[in-house]
Amino acid sequence: MARYTGPKTKIARKFGEAIFGDDKNFEKRNYPPGQHGVGKRRGKKSEYAIQLMEKQKAKYTYGILERQFSNLFKKASASKGITGEVLLQLCESRLDNVVYRLGVANSRRGARQLVSHRHITVNGDIVNIPSYRLKAGDVVAVREKSKSLQAIENALAANSNVYEWLSWNADQKSGTFIKAPERLQIPENIKEQLIVELYSK
Repeated sequence: MARYTGPKTKIARKFGEAIFGDDKNFEKRNYPPGQHGVGKRRGKKSEYAIQLMEKQKAKYTYGILERQFSNLFKKASASKGITGEVLLQLCESRLDNVVYRLGVANSRRGARQLVSHRHITVNGDIVNIPSYRLKAGDVVAVREKSKSLQAIENALAANSNVYEWLSWNADQKSGTFIKAPERLQIPENIKEQLIVELYSK
């Protein structure tokens, strides 16, 4: 499936934050892209523009295309919970996102590549679908043949994040998806209510 493969820093500058993770180039130029990025006076954005930008930020953050994102919103809308919170929970429950959260990859893009290249198992079986939705109790692990990959070793060595809704066994290089995270446990700076309002029009 097609994915955004363009310059990440340019997109981060558009939203005014490093949505793809640490970015030295963004730190140097954390103003909007374009010839007049620093000094250009921008008019007040419409309510629709603000809502649309928030949706785009969420899509770029999680690496999800419009159709997939729209389908996730429909699932969230049909659930019993708060639509915006459930939407983020569905995004966080994706296999590529959990591989990233566990520290097996430095970015969601890297995690998606590991999954696609069959380096990751779920409950002992190889799963190569990045959008695979995990359920409570699922065990995500690095495939036995892939445990010595340098990219994985480097990512795990650099990872210091701990999430209450995930557990990690360093010896086995496996983690358990305990449950979908509560909104307060999701660190992403996304105003999900704006997305709900956009789709509700």
